[in-house]
Amino acid sequence: MSRIYGDPIEVWTRDGEPARFVWRDRLYVVRTVLDHWVTSREWWKISENDPGERRFWRVEASPGGQNGTYELRFDTASGGWLMLRAWD
Repeated sequence: MSRIYGDPIEVWTRDGEPARFVWRDRLYVVRTVLDHWVTSREWWKISENDPGERRFWRVEASPGGQNGTYELRFDTASGGWLMLRAWD
């Protein structure tokens, strides 16, 4: 079962992929990227240089012990990251 959040998170990347993130004051280390996809919409653009993309990653990550599955989103317009979904 998954839960939807939409919480802003801080993400560190390596080779263009999320490597670590902080969510709710806990540091998570990405163990595996399970999936990656990009969605583009013209109306998301805020300038001519903005591709109007949302980039999604489904990752397996851990704040220490047990791994969980999380869906992260990067917004090219704002440069911000969100925690979209977490699976129990």
